Formats: sequence, structure tokens, C-alpha cells
Amino acid sequence: MNQPLPFPQRPGQAAPAAPLLRGLPLLRLGFRPFYLGSALLACLSVPVWVLAFLGYIPLGVSVPPLLWHAHEMLFGFAVGVIVGFLLTAVKAWTGLPTPRGATLGALALLWLAARLAAFVAPYPVYAALDMLLLPAVAASLLTVLVQARNKRNIPLISLLLLMALANGVFHLSAMQVIEVPALSALHAELALVLMVITVITGRVLPMFTKNVTPGLVINVPRKFELALLAVTAIALLLWVCAAPAPLAALASAAAAVLHAVRLALWKPWVTLRRPILWILHLSYAWMPIGFALLAAAQLGWLPATLAIHALAVGVVGGLIIGMLTRTARGHTGRPLQASRAETAAYAMVLLAAVLRVLVPAVQPQWYVGALHGAACLWALAFGIYVVMYTPWLMRTRLDGKDG
Repeated sequence: MNQPLPFPQRPGQAAPAAPLLRGLPLLRLGFRPFYLGSALLACLSVPVWVLAFLGYIPLGVSVPPLLWHAHEMLFGFAVGVIVGFLLTAVKAWTGLPTPRGATLGALALLWLAARLAAFVAPYPVYAALDMLLLPAVAASLLTVLVQARNKRNIPLISLLLLMALANGVFHLSAMQVIEVPALSALHAELALVLMVITVITGRVLPMFTKNVTPGLVINVPRKFELALLAVTAIALLLWVCAAPAPLAALASAAAAVLHAVRLALWKPWVTLRRPILWILHLSYAWMPIGFALLAAAQLGWLPATLAIHALAVGVVGGLIIGMLTRTARGHTGRPLQASRAETAAYAMVLLAAVLRVLVPAVQPQWYVGALHGAACLWALAFGIYVVMYTPWLMRTRLDGKDG
């Protein structure tokens, strides 16, 4: 489409051509390669992990399979989505360009190389490749935010650097360079991902909900938001640091209550007819559930893995499938309305969380069957995304705009 003319056009004068779009569509904005790669990783790696965990296939990685699975879900899948989201969002927040073209391609290839190196390269090579991405992205985004004097979002860069630190601790532990348990580094990364989610959802979920609900008023007091962020950070820090159980459990229980109140203040019931919105609210509902289970686990009432997967599958997985679809639709010029296939994918991820967390909590003897079911539903959900969105992510926006 032609752009509006800056001056009146003379009779017979040809309209100037629209500016050419530069580069491959896949490399025009960060969400494109990172969303696609992360969804593909989610689709393939979980079934592989379950088959290896149950003894059907050898995994062939240099770390214990459990550590590989947890690491790839956090530093491969979740970090890939966060990187894609921030590379896209920072451009919208500042109006300045973020990495694209060859630079974006190099970042995406670095992410992919680390995923493959876990299987084919010596462990130090895998570790080195894996540790490069987050500092590179943090430096790039910090440059843009400083140039735009966008101080509000600079704290997000500190979270990326803390993630890079957690990743470094994990790899040094795996190589037996330091004595910190590798699992503690993974817990720290999950905590950081949850903090990013807590910040971002507080900004976007009320806005998304109000934008499609005329007359809706959502008023979350700033003091409440600050208290929620502080209590959430304290609860997660106490858990990661293995603080005394009563204190850590109390903090987790307080966080559960505050997140439940926050969700109620967002009035999620108004989204029931909009799947692209209810997936975000229902996924966030796993936040108070997860913290409540974490409190119970720290008191020895439940296995900690139930709380971890409530937060990892329910919160992280559910919000990711919701944001992958919503932001990709918006940034490819498509309507913000979920199709039946996308709605099915939403339901599958939420049901996977139920099978992985609630079924074993109630009937532990059903654990293996529930694990099979959860893995299949998870893989199908992200498989739907890959099949449906790959053509969209590799083509120019429907409205012809760049990005």
C-alpha cells in the first residue's frame, strides 16, 4: 500500500512507490525466529524427555536427563520466548530499532546452536554457546533503552543478567567447577522467569481486558502492586535459598493470597467468550495455586515437584502459548481472535497442567499415565502452533508493514 503523500500530488504525476521492505520476513522482528524455535523445542523435547525418563530411549546428553530437561525448558524454551518478546516489545516501547536481519539471525542461530550442542558437542562447548545469548541480548536491549531514555524498563535488563548468572552457575556446577547444586540454579531461573511474568502480566493483562470490554474499570492500587512484587520476590528467594521451612512456607502462602487477589481485581470473568484472553487469565490462576502448593511442599505435605510443575506448566506454559498466539497475530497484522485450533491448543496446555500436577497429587498411582497424557497434550498444543504459525512468521505482515 502506498504511504500518504507529504504534499499534494500534481495532475499526471505518478505516486511515489511504497518503501521496500528489507530482508527476510523471518528476520524482521525478534518474535519471529524465537517464537518459532521455542515452540518447536517445546513440541519435540518434552516427548523425548518422557520417553527417556521412562526408559524407552537413551537421551545421549552429557548431564543427567532430568537436569537437561529442566534446563532446556527454562533456558531454551522460556528464555527463547522472553528474548523474542523483549526484542519486539522494546521496539514498541521506544520507537527505536532492535536487532534484525543478520544480527537477529546470529542471535537465533546462537540459541539453536546451544540446543543442538547439548547432543553433539563436548560439554564445555555446549556451555559456552548457551551462556552467550542472554548477555548479548541484554547488552543490545540496554543500548536501545538508554538511547531512548526509557528508564522504566531498564530493570528488566537486570533480570536478564541474573538469568545469565543462574545459567553460568548451572553449567559450572554441571562441570564440577563449583559445588553449588545444579538444581538450585534451575530453581533460581524458574524464580526469575516468574518475576518477569509477574511484572509483564501486571502491565498487559488489565490493558488487554479493558481494551475489549467497553466501560470496564480495573483499578489495582500501585501500593498493592509493589507489595505483591516484594512478597513474590521474597517468597521465591527463600525457596531458592532453602530457608527455614516455616518462614519460606509463610512467604509462599502470602504470595498465593496476593496473586489470587490480583487476579480477582482483573475481573477475569469478563473474558469467558474470548479464548485469546481467558487463556491468559486461567494460566495466571495457576500462580496462586503454585505458591500454595509450594508452601505445602516446604512443610513436607506434598512433593515439591508438584508445585514446580504447577508454576512451570500451568503459569509459564499457559501464559506462553497465550502470548505466542496473541503477539504473533498482532505483529503479523492479523485479528486478535483465536481460531478453534488455537483454542484447542490453549485447552491442551491447561489440561496438561492438571494431568501433571493435580492428578498425581490426588492419585499418585496414576503418575505414569498422567505423565504420558500431559506430555502428549503439551506436544500437540505447541505442534498446532508450529503448523499454523510457521507460514505466517515467514511471510510479510498482512498489512504490508515492516516488522
